[in-house]
Amino acid sequence: MELGYWLGRGVEAFQEWARTYGEFAAHPATAVDGAACEVAFEELTARLRGSYPFFHPCYAGQILKPPHPVAVAGYAAAMLVNSNNHALDGGPATSAMEEEVVEQLAEMAGFTAHLGHLTSSGTQANLEALFVARESRPGTGVAVSAEAHYTHARMCHLLGVPVFTVPVDARGRMDTGELERLLSTGVAGTVVATTGTTALGAVDPLHRIVPLARRYGVRVHADAAYGGFFRLLADEKADEKTDEKADGEQAPVAPETGDALRAIAQCDSVAIDPHKHGLQPYGCGAVLFGDPDVARFFRHDSPYTYFTSRRPHLGEISLECSRSGAAAAALWLTLKLLPLTPDGLGAVLAAGRRAAVRWAGLISASPYLDPYQPPELDIVTYYPAAPGSSPPRLSRVGVASKEMMHRGMNAKEDPVFLSVARVTAGAFTARHADAVADSDDTHVLRSVLMKPESELYLERLHQRVEQLAAESSPASRGCGR
Repeated sequence: MELGYWLGRGVEAFQEWARTYGEFAAHPATAVDGAACEVAFEELTARLRGSYPFFHPCYAGQILKPPHPVAVAGYAAAMLVNSNNHALDGGPATSAMEEEVVEQLAEMAGFTAHLGHLTSSGTQANLEALFVARESRPGTGVAVSAEAHYTHARMCHLLGVPVFTVPVDARGRMDTGELERLLSTGVAGTVVATTGTTALGAVDPLHRIVPLARRYGVRVHADAAYGGFFRLLADEKADEKTDEKADGEQAPVAPETGDALRAIAQCDSVAIDPHKHGLQPYGCGAVLFGDPDVARFFRHDSPYTYFTSRRPHLGEISLECSRSGAAAAALWLTLKLLPLTPDGLGAVLAAGRRAAVRWAGLISASPYLDPYQPPELDIVTYYPAAPGSSPPRLSRVGVASKEMMHRGMNAKEDPVFLSVARVTAGAFTARHADAVADSDDTHVLRSVLMKPESELYLERLHQRVEQLAAESSPASRGCGR
């Protein structure tokens, strides 16, 4: 789509609507000098060139990519109105759009009933879910995996709720045996299961966690901020060992991952981020509750809002006050054109998933790279191979991984942007028993292939990363082990 055209259409539509209210004089206090604006805008665009190229598939680092042009156009069109979805007084049109997209997200999650709204971030979504958990199970703590996002410990500290960390297995997923030992003590009233950790893309076995939690009368919150949209691909059938469909095409997710994603429907609450895999600009998260009656925990009074309608206002079921109605409009327009179906938005995720599986295969066959663990979603982890048949030494793996990242991003020609993740010696040796643990931890390379363009660019990306790994090897620099 031609973004410039649709941005112009948005401005024209706003001006046409604004004229229906009659002419009025603009106040001179808001006037800016055209020449000065030209200079300032040139400086702005020049400074923005200091950003990393998140739009390009050569950027294979963090969880970053631009929003879809449809979302940009929708956001800009609604931003001219500048609705506030806290109350229908501030955003009657965009509040209705928010209710519609939340309904679609709830349907994707599998909730038969729901209460929910958009949020400004995944952190805020998780905070609200943990707030409801605290109110529902007072006097108890929250169980999270050792690989859970750091926001849970921070939000629990904010809420005054104790946190209990559950060890993970050799793939970075919550260990259900360890979880049961914790739940049997009665100290935890809520379990947070992560469907897509931001470090490794690991999916906790939610299909086993839910029945276990129910046995002990414990709530379950799914932190699906990263991996929640992969629910669109969870019904694809694949062979557990080969991760392939019957026709040979790489399957979007493995069967056990699909089981875990489908179990989101059985959770008490879920957080999901449209500004990750939902193609939205930042400022668009979401929280959903399976029991609409949790609205009682949000009840409050405001003497100057909530008067224009008897319908529930979104601010009455939220901890946040002011929220951009433009975020709801952007998501609404996006889902009109890329609906929450396997062949709609699901096709975008499937491309990244196929790229991750294929790259993992190329890495396994490479003399210069070794896989850290197989990708469960679209995050690929790997490290520079040791020379010859030598076992990997953690001290060298960490140095070489960071060196590859820095050399790649600072290359004057053909740069490539990677990221690293810090892992403990125990985590590394659990996956690679022959590794020499000569340090307490190390760093491995990590690439997020969340742009569908990564699938088309993969061979070039692999070639460039292999080149960096070859240049990092001791042999290439004429030195021994």
